[in-house]
This record gives sequence, C-alpha cells and structure tokens, in this order.
Amino acid sequence: MSVNTESIIHNIMERISGIGYVKPEDIPNIDLYMDQVTTFMEAQLAHSKRYKDDKILTKTMINNYAKNNLLPSPEKKRYSKEHLLVLIFIYYFKNILSINDIQTLLGPLTDKYFKSDENLDLTSIYTEVFSMEKGQIEALQKELLERYEIAQGTFKDAPEEDRDFLKLFSFICLLSFDVYVKKMLIEQMIDDLRATTDYDPKHKSKK
Repeated sequence: MSVNTESIIHNIMERISGIGYVKPEDIPNIDLYMDQVTTFMEAQLAHSKRYKDDKILTKTMINNYAKNNLLPSPEKKRYSKEHLLVLIFIYYFKNILSINDIQTLLGPLTDKYFKSDENLDLTSIYTEVFSMEKGQIEALQKELLERYEIAQGTFKDAPEEDRDFLKLFSFICLLSFDVYVKKMLIEQMIDDLRATTDYDPKHKSKK
C-alpha cells in the first residue's frame, strides 16, 4: 500500500498557511436578510470547506440556532453585524461541541454584550480572540511537524509495502489523541463554567 506521506504533510502545511479568519472590518455594518447572510458566510469561510459542495451555513441551520437560543432572533427578518459575529463563533464551535455546550459558552456573551453600548462589545471580543488565534499558525505548524517526525520513526520493521500507510496511521492517531484530550479539557471547563455560574443552557435567565 503506497502512501506519499511527504506529499500529505506538505499539503497540510500549505493549507494551514492559508487559514484566515473573517476580519471585523469585512463584516457589513448594515443589517442583512437571510440570503445575504448565507452568501456572506459562504464567501468568507469557503477556505474551511472539506468538500467543494459543502455548505457553510444554510437557512435551516440559522433558524435552528435561533430556535435553540444559540442566536438572538433577527429584527424584522434582518441580521446585524453582531448576529454575524455570533454565527462565526457557532460555526467553529459546532465541529467539536454539543449544542448545550455552545449555549453555555455563548449565552453569557450574547446576554451581556449583544448590542452593547459599552466599550467592550461583541466586535472587540471577536477581534481580540481571533487575532490571538491567527498568531498561533506558526506554532501549530511547528507542532505538526514534530508529530510528523515522531510518526515517521514508527513501524521500521513493518513490511515495506505497508510501512508508509502505518506511519500515516500513526500520525493520524497522534493528531486524534491531541484533539481528544483538548476536547475533553474544553468540555470540563464548560462543565465547570456551568456549575460555577449556574447558567441556564437556554440562556434566557439565570436560575
């Protein structure tokens, strides 16, 4: 079984280099209708698709987020800049967290900072968080290369025809374990947050 692991790691590094985030200044300051929201999100987050035909957000998804109190309801069927910021957070969180966990995490933010007149609002929170994430790309590339080198040192005595595949399997296992541990830690922090704040997942009010 022939697997070109060097080509795979090269493609991974290339894709990571192209990772960006939706800049606050790129988000319209005017309210948008549903079709405009989905078009905007599709254009801005297209780089994160696995397959070309994948949808970033659909009308059904957005309606369900509002129904489940993840997203404040639109005003007269129009969505503000703050709505878009919340949708971006949801988009990233939904790949690793349950709806209930996202409610616990975003509920306090939307309750206090959605349409806030204070200096600290959703835009400033979003800007600080995502600019920090963007700065981690170089560190992530270094970390991935270290794990790749570790995986390349495995299965030296395996049959030659299987060696590349087994090394790739080792690399995927290392990355998967990393994701598993981080996901477990995130869930624990959210559980602690829920217990500490006694926050209602529906985030309509505190108990």
